Amino acid sequence: PNYPTAPVIAARIAEVALSADGGSYAPPPGIARLNELFAAELTASYGGLVQPSQILPTAGCNQAFCIVASALAEPGDEIILAVPYYFNHSMWLEMDGVKPVLLQCGPDLVPDPADAKALITSRTRAILLVSPGNPTGLTIPPQVIDAFAGLASANGIALILDETYRTFRESTQPPHTVFRDPNWTDTVVSLHSFSKDMAIPGYRVGAIAGGQALLDEAAKILDCVAISAPRIAQEAAIAGLEHAGGWRKEQADRIQQRLLGFRQVMARQPGGFQLATSGAFFGWVRHPFEDIETSEVVKRLVLDHDVLVIPGTAFMPIDQRWLRFSFANLTPAQLEDLGSRLEHWGLLSQTRLRPSR
Repeated sequence: PNYPTAPVIAARIAEVALSADGGSYAPPPGIARLNELFAAELTASYGGLVQPSQILPTAGCNQAFCIVASALAEPGDEIILAVPYYFNHSMWLEMDGVKPVLLQCGPDLVPDPADAKALITSRTRAILLVSPGNPTGLTIPPQVIDAFAGLASANGIALILDETYRTFRESTQPPHTVFRDPNWTDTVVSLHSFSKDMAIPGYRVGAIAGGQALLDEAAKILDCVAISAPRIAQEAAIAGLEHAGGWRKEQADRIQQRLLGFRQVMARQPGGFQLATSGAFFGWVRHPFEDIETSEVVKRLVLDHDVLVIPGTAFMPIDQRWLRFSFANLTPAQLEDLGSRLEHWGLLSQTRLRPSR
């Protein structure tokens, strides 16, 4: 986010920083008040039961994933990732000696549990879904997530849900119903972030929601890399949960207006760029140049048109002409300017767009 955090959160950060124990370690299981508040929020928004003892704060959602993956899998094991995947997830698994098994999705980019079932082997330890997605912005329908939970349960593996952008969904309905299963902790691990909807990414605070056995193992790993999530960050999240609900909704509504504006611009297919899906902070766009590598398209966009995007090859192993657009910090005028720049790009002939020497 390019805007400051809520005043009530900033005030609490300053208060904690000046307190006697502001620089001390937080309790390894997390500050109890944070666990209580976040469990209550999940229970209310999902319509299922999440207990405070099922929450473990982490130094951001990236760390939450790394800790969970390391707790569930050892070198030689496999974790299934839906394509396109968030690149940090794939990178961490590869560095940890765990094989990312790629679940290809259809044109609608919604992962299919039947396709995932065919990929499960004796070394599979988990299936990972990100919803809303990074890089696509796609929100996976609740019934699909529920079906994946059933598949994971039936095969004795975990379903890891990265829900970093859950606040920025277009629907007010629960993202899924898996928390309504009294045995959800046997299968589901839900990962969260307070960074975006509270505008505190630099303070690094997220959370794992899961079963006690997994959280015990995760806490051991956390103790080796960060001891615990920073105290100031946890206190900031507490302030946001207690006092900034209206502010958080205002920010989510504002980002939603940016999303609608982005869609309106891209509906014109400026320059031949086609929007496949969008949501949260992101749009997944296909460029029109069939004979040019996406890396070169990205290079020319930034050098010639001052449009900075990430190539789809950062999120998948082959080049299929995809680009990730991040629109959340653009003003309405900048969104229109984006359309004009892409349209100007389209006036260039492919014969002029050759890899630079």
